[in-house]
Amino acid sequence: MSGQLSPIDTAKFVAAKRAVEFVEDGMKLGLGTGSTAAWMVRCLGERVREEGLKIIGVPTSSRTAELARQQGITITSLDEAKWLDLTIDGADEFDSELNLIKGGGAALLQEKIVATASDQMIVISDVSKRVDTLGAFPLPIEIIPFGWQTTKALVEELLPSMEVLGTTTTLRMNGDAPLMTDEGNHILDLHLRSIGNARQLALVLNQVPGVVENGLFVDICDVVVIGHGDGKVDVHDINEGTHVTDQIEFAESDNIFSDLAD
Repeated sequence: MSGQLSPIDTAKFVAAKRAVEFVEDGMKLGLGTGSTAAWMVRCLGERVREEGLKIIGVPTSSRTAELARQQGITITSLDEAKWLDLTIDGADEFDSELNLIKGGGAALLQEKIVATASDQMIVISDVSKRVDTLGAFPLPIEIIPFGWQTTKALVEELLPSMEVLGTTTTLRMNGDAPLMTDEGNHILDLHLRSIGNARQLALVLNQVPGVVENGLFVDICDVVVIGHGDGKVDVHDINEGTHVTDQIEFAESDNIFSDLAD
């Protein structure tokens, strides 16, 4: 990698670097999916190589599993790990109560299973993901391929009775074909614009036949670490009611930046 990190990449990196400071030797960790989570995996790999940190990771996607192996992180399945100390992941949106929208990377099902099988969930983000009300980012739901058009119609039928401003739904595509998740499912993106009652919507969506899971993470996240382009990070702990600001100092060494292509 040549040149300086962009402000957005700096924000993602310092959030990831601060978040992995929560990781202790011997922990079993859920490893999230997405561009910000990829920074976290690289930061963990650096600690494994330089500090001898001994951890076991449970990846939330095949992409994360591949990156973790490249970074020298020992990985296992959730069935083998059974329960996790901590999950670190990104988010597409979060509000003041640390409710999230996730699924932009099409891994929401595994991400939610892993996060809820953890003692604690930390979200790493840049400030652009913080919102007053969830819903500007399209809400993904994972659906089975069988009868997906019927599932789509059922979802569209219920949305007008929910506290949302939009009711358009689209099937997420991968080129000319529907996108397939790691579990062999499709993704419907719900263009809601604003979600007035995330808890209610999450419960109702999961009652629709064909819906496997939705991308609303309610009462799951404990801490959010927000990175800024100047290297500052804000750490919000919803359980402790604390807000701490730190400054992350770093040099763009070859150790963590040399293999970046995204």
